[in-house]
Amino acid sequence: MTRLALAALLAAASFAVAADARQEVNALLERLASSECRFHRNGEWHGAQRARQHLETKLANQERWGKLESAEQFIEKVASGSSTTGKPYLVQCGTAAVTSAEWLTGQLKALRAR
Repeated sequence: MTRLALAALLAAASFAVAADARQEVNALLERLASSECRFHRNGEWHGAQRARQHLETKLANQERWGKLESAEQFIEKVASGSSTTGKPYLVQCGTAAVTSAEWLTGQLKALRAR
């Protein structure tokens, strides 16, 4: 295999990973938006739909600087906490609040188990 062919194959593979990641991120955002959960950020509770909008805005900003390679990177870099205050986001679904990272990671595991 020539180096050019190998480079093309690797580029295609990295694009597929990013595309798969985007599908998983979209599924996570949809799960959040359709949930009955509340989302806490910067000292205020918000509904799930507003939380999705906020995370989509942050995601668009992140994608301007570089692509995310995995849903885990989305959780870590975009959906875990405030880039302004550094405080973690929380999700509350009728029980005690948990960090958004914990909630989203659980949702990602459930998605992948299907």
